[in-house]
Parts: sequence; structure tokens; C-alpha cells
Amino acid sequence: MVVDLLDTDLLLQLTRRPAALREQILAAPAEQRRRPIIIDEVQKVPALLDEVHGMIESQDLSFILCGSSARKLRRGRANLLGGRAWRFAMHPLTTEELSATASTADWHLLDVLNRGLVPSHYLSPSPKRSLGAYVTDYLKEEIFDEGLTRNLPAFSRFFEAMSYSHGEQTNYANIARDAGVDGKTVKEYYQILVDTLLAERVDPFKRRQSRKVITKTPRYYLFDVGVAGALTGRWLRAEKGEAFGRALEHFVLMELLAFRSYEEADFVVNYWRTRTGLEVDFVLAGGDVAIEVKGTDRVDGRQLRSLAAFHAEFGPRRAIVVCNEPRPRRVGPLELLPVRMFLRELWDGAVV
Repeated sequence: MVVDLLDTDLLLQLTRRPAALREQILAAPAEQRRRPIIIDEVQKVPALLDEVHGMIESQDLSFILCGSSARKLRRGRANLLGGRAWRFAMHPLTTEELSATASTADWHLLDVLNRGLVPSHYLSPSPKRSLGAYVTDYLKEEIFDEGLTRNLPAFSRFFEAMSYSHGEQTNYANIARDAGVDGKTVKEYYQILVDTLLAERVDPFKRRQSRKVITKTPRYYLFDVGVAGALTGRWLRAEKGEAFGRALEHFVLMELLAFRSYEEADFVVNYWRTRTGLEVDFVLAGGDVAIEVKGTDRVDGRQLRSLAAFHAEFGPRRAIVVCNEPRPRRVGPLELLPVRMFLRELWDGAVV
């Protein structure tokens, strides 16, 4: 049984009278009630969770509750089911899923970076139009429709300003100035993106106190590399250049986060940067693994300085450069892995 709250008539009925959900479910055939009952976009009517809780307790029913925002549930003080629910996150497609399907097994890196891995965008015959419609007609409007912000013009300006600092250290003051709001509001806007699962926050790595290391400035990445490209007008023509490197870094992070979620691997993803400019893109599991992403097919010694410095100070179990070189190689303690080989090792459980 599926209860779809995108059905406007049903949405209005259950908003006015949440108890109607219980009545409809109990009227369904017993065979349907023995299987999990799916409620899609449950955040649209937070009061339904009281009904769900009651039916779990009194009828021993099982539910699958789907939604795109935990924020509205929390703000509405909804019943969060007191530990009776397990949380699962759905990510865009992964390379593990692409490789397992005959029609997508021969995936191309530029296609992934340009289209992103939201299924409807990746498989679309017109990915640019699909992405453009998603960005202009859905992202900002959806957040506004959910009542998460009352100032749509300011949020739209924030969204544009944020896109140009995507994946970089966040300067709240600069973005606030561009958006015409104060710094506190900008932080609230970022939190909206995180709560609606549209962005991931990556905090700096700090194992010991040091004036040389940046410890307070987070980075934010949107949930999909193709959506980020659409926001900034990026469409890659070749596997080279700064834009390619930034997209590749974002893509590697998305794979790390999906692996962590689906494999229930409990590790934190940070970044490391010193005030002198040394930087490692991703530090996993409190310093156990360090990963630097380079969008080049020829990594030189200068590009290894940051990772080598991190390894000298913290001694990670693995220090990996994910790059576009055709074959793996090793430079001292540093491993240089082609991106496909790295992803294969990641999903085989060999990285973290």
C-alpha cells in the first residue's frame, strides 16, 4: 500500500484530518497490511507520524516513510517515533550501481560529471534541459513552498553566491554581502540545504591544537555533481583543467558519502588546510586515510607536497592521490591511483 502525498486531494484530506490515514489503512485488505506501508513525502503532513506511531503500537504494522526534509518535521515538533524507526539515506546513483547494470556498466567519466547521477538526469536524452529545469523550477521553489524561508529573493541571491564558492572554504560575510542579508541568516540558509539533504557539510580536520591549521571554516558540497555544474553553468568538454579537477573532487566525495551510508561505515569525512596553503581534500576516520584529488593525467612532485606534509605529521594508514593517470604508481608512502581503480577499491572495502 502506498500513500502518496504528492496527490493534492489526498494531501488536503490528511492535512485537515490526519486520522483518515488510520481509517484508510485499517480498511485495506489484511494481505496489504502485512507488507510495509509506504508513505511518500511524509514531511508535508508531520501530524501523520502520531497516527503511524499509534498503528505501530496497536496494530503491529510496518511503515516505510520517505521524505526530502527532516527540517520541517523537527520544526513542526513532529513525533519522531521514539527510536522505533531506522534512518536510511538515498544517494544519487553510484559507480558500483552503474557497473552492476549492463546498460550503464561502460560509464564515462565526463558523462558522470556533466549529467550527475540523479537517475532522471543521468539517463535523460536531454541532460542539460533536465538539469536546468531541476535547478530553476525545483530547488529554490521547493524550499520556498515548504515554508523553510520567507524571503525568496534573498534566498535566490544566496543560492547564486553559494554556487560560486561551492566546495571551498565558506566565507559567510562575503556571501551575506552578495545576498543582502546578515551572516546569521546565511548560516541558517546553509543549514536549510543540509537539512533538506541538498548539501553536505565538511568540517576541517583537527587532531591537535595548532595555530597553523584552519579549524573553524566548513565547506559545503551540493548533493550531486551534475546539479552543482548546472548551478555554475559548467559543462566539461575534456578531462583536464581546473573545472574538471573541482568536479572530480566533488564526485569522489559523493562516492565516499554513499559508501559510508550504504555500508553503514561509521567514519567522519574532513578536510585539512594550513594557513600557509597546504591542503588535503579529504581526511577519513580521524586521520586513518588521507585523499587528495587531482584532475590531471600527470601528477608532479609539487602537487604531492600537501599530502606528503600531512603524512609526515599524522602518519595515515593510507595516503592516496586520486588522479587521471592511466596506471597506479607509488611515490614514497604516497599511492597514486587512477580514479576508476580507487573507486573499485573503495566499494571493495579496501580504502576505509
